[in-house]
Amino acid sequence: MGSTAVLSVRIKRELKEEAEELGIDIRGLVEKALREEILKVKRERFRKLLEKALKNMDISVEEWVEAVKESRRER
Repeated sequence: MGSTAVLSVRIKRELKEEAEELGIDIRGLVEKALREEILKVKRERFRKLLEKALKNMDISVEEWVEAVKESRRER
């Protein structure tokens, strides 16, 4: 496992207690949610960048996707 960092957050006491009573791995849940959100944000940024690039190239997203598929089939 890589190095770790401490993350401190304040949540309602009742929420923490109920999660603990239910056996929820809070640390694991937070890590998973953070990983998923990071991936979501990166994908959205890439999508916007791609749209901007394709707009400047006068090619639609569908045409670009087809070109990528065709390139893969040629390999």
